Amino acid sequence: MPPDHTPWRARPLLGIESSCDETAAAVLDADGRVLSNVISSQESVHGKFGGVVPELAARAHVGTINRVVTGAMEQAGLAWRDLGGIAVTEGPGLAGALLVGVNYAKALGYGCGLPVIGVNHLEGHIASAWLADPSFPRSCVVLVVSGGHTHLYRYQTDGRCTLLGCTRDDAAGEAFDKGAQMLGLDYPGGPAIDRLARQGNPNAIAFPRFHQRRTQLEFSFSGLKTSLLYKLREMSPTLRTERNADLAASYQEAIVQVLVQKSLAAVATSNVSALAVVGGVSANSRLRALLTERAAAAGIRIALPPLAYCTDNAAMIAAAARHKLLAGAPLPQSRCSDALLTSPASFAPASQETTHS
Repeated sequence: MPPDHTPWRARPLLGIESSCDETAAAVLDADGRVLSNVISSQESVHGKFGGVVPELAARAHVGTINRVVTGAMEQAGLAWRDLGGIAVTEGPGLAGALLVGVNYAKALGYGCGLPVIGVNHLEGHIASAWLADPSFPRSCVVLVVSGGHTHLYRYQTDGRCTLLGCTRDDAAGEAFDKGAQMLGLDYPGGPAIDRLARQGNPNAIAFPRFHQRRTQLEFSFSGLKTSLLYKLREMSPTLRTERNADLAASYQEAIVQVLVQKSLAAVATSNVSALAVVGGVSANSRLRALLTERAAAAGIRIALPPLAYCTDNAAMIAAAARHKLLAGAPLPQSRCSDALLTSPASFAPASQETTHS
């Protein structure tokens, strides 16, 4: 009987991402350079609902994915025969949306004779830290702030990834989205608050910060969200309109200050000197500015991916798969295997370790 797996020879990888409301495809060359990175947003689909509608997201992926993948291949200037594999997000995410990407990848892999590598979405975000800066240290702390996730990880050179702390309730991204709804801003909430906050005073309103013990690496944003709700109830409609920018700036500052403080505390207690901040919230301009300032003062090297790699994208998915394969993960030999390389649950609860190469 032939072996079930064969060693991987470095060749270009196609990445596919469809976990939520972006349909994305990207191609990395054999050395890990991004040849193309195509993203189709669904903001116009979900904007009128104030949030993502799972069924509509899945339908939009079905109508878009072939065009996006084809566009990525055309931009890269490659043919299907040039690829060494297809990487696809297999979780976590919206079930229907994930199915579109996984089934498309498997069908494409079968038709082209290419192996399909499943990638955990959070592993993809972590891999984005090295997309624009391959020399960034592999031994570091990583803050993942994406969608429903606010997680601090200790990333080690051998690929182990240990969860140091996470949110007890709302993630930072959810706090931004819910705060934006209360302030009457458009979807998506994070960028809307970021834009409005630039016109306001971040010290105008004293919103609470969740610190508990300063050495504890957990987050909570439910109290902040409630505080904003009560503050708005106290204001007349006219006053709310007048102070909307100050409200946005102060609310944003409360979120950002906690993210920065906890991240730097994690670095201090982990015996490393590097911090990567990844995920959609890492695009926030105030977070990027404060992190850069505080990290420089503390002598910490920081990785803040370019904005194109902050939100959901397929370049990070291909990069995560490439890291796995270079680290010796087995390459499926079957052209249409139901056994992908990773599990959607591969990131373990707090105090457990998981492998991320």
